Amino acid sequence: MPAKFSFTELYDGCKPGGPGALTIVTELKPAGGEHATVAPPKYVDGRGNATFAFETRYISGQPMIVVVVDQKQSVSNRDETAVLQARTDESSPAYQVLSRVPTIRVSYGEESFTDLDLPGRGFDGHIRAGQIDGQPATHHERYKALRDSSLADASAVFSTAPTMAVYGGWDATRKANQARFRTVFTGEIIGVTADQTETGRESPTRGAGRVDVVSPSVKMDGKTLERILETQKAELSEKNIAKLQDEIKKAKGKPVSLAALGLGNIPPGVDQNLGGVACSRIIRSRVLSFAALRQLRFGGNAESDAAHRAVLAAYGLVASALSAEELVLRANCDLLEAAAPKVSLDQRHGQTKDLAPIEVEDAVALLEEALENLKTVAGVEWNGEVLEVVGDPSIKASAVSDEPEEA
Repeated sequence: MPAKFSFTELYDGCKPGGPGALTIVTELKPAGGEHATVAPPKYVDGRGNATFAFETRYISGQPMIVVVVDQKQSVSNRDETAVLQARTDESSPAYQVLSRVPTIRVSYGEESFTDLDLPGRGFDGHIRAGQIDGQPATHHERYKALRDSSLADASAVFSTAPTMAVYGGWDATRKANQARFRTVFTGEIIGVTADQTETGRESPTRGAGRVDVVSPSVKMDGKTLERILETQKAELSEKNIAKLQDEIKKAKGKPVSLAALGLGNIPPGVDQNLGGVACSRIIRSRVLSFAALRQLRFGGNAESDAAHRAVLAAYGLVASALSAEELVLRANCDLLEAAAPKVSLDQRHGQTKDLAPIEVEDAVALLEEALENLKTVAGVEWNGEVLEVVGDPSIKASAVSDEPEEA
């Protein structure tokens, strides 16, 4: 049995000349069995059509067609969701240590969001448009320090929004001095398509239909439909209301179908909805880049910088381990681990060291030791600091319920 990943090895990876990366590769399989398909995420091609993302990758030394089952940004988001859930679950072994992670919280009345929820993380537009201590967030000393951070001194990121140092952030809307932090802990899931011909790159379609047990077809006159629309106005999207009102006008007094309100049958058929993809293998990979982590400095000496990096690396490992325990992607894409994760640590010059799988308890122990070491080396602690931001109410008031059509 390979040895566990030790704090010494973690710390060495955070020092100059250390390992390049820690890699975790796991074979997955459809929960329904090898005959089951998986539903990858949908994208929009150059012609506006829904499609899956197919690529060519080397698998066992051979170029093969694969489909992206979970892309890098989604993997990061799933890690963040796992952290958020553990921070509110006192039964989680990670609850105590993750409650110490500094965050930014934006509040709109009783509703609040953190930099782990918001897509722009510490540089999110909701934060920039809000207020801190009664003044614009962009004028506040603490937030200005965050935005003025760089790889040369990321101390404000570490103390205010450290999740961004692990999963990346870009202050894209700033006209100058845009801070950029790359993701140091990446991940993805790919599926090797069962069909390795060129048709294996085509997005399959699926059959769909609906049976209304009350009535196979529901149609009514425009006046009655207008009355129903009025009673449901607060619940229907503006787009749906506009569509039905347009149909009423075009019908010119004739009955109008209520299919848009979820009434009546939809005949079974194959349409543009994408189906599942059959995969001969499904592979999840995670890469913690020590080389990228070592680019970050925190305003102290070399030992202090290494101690800060070790905390970030361990934090990412806790998030990854939590996320791996709850392998939830999307509907019709339920996956299981087909084998234990293969963990390997780069040893430079083409050498690697095999390690035991890193479970949640292992990662928590590493983070606790890293935090204690940071306190000893640099006198820096995480104590669950929260930078409170009051969201601009006009933004919340301007929100609309319509969402873009699913790709």
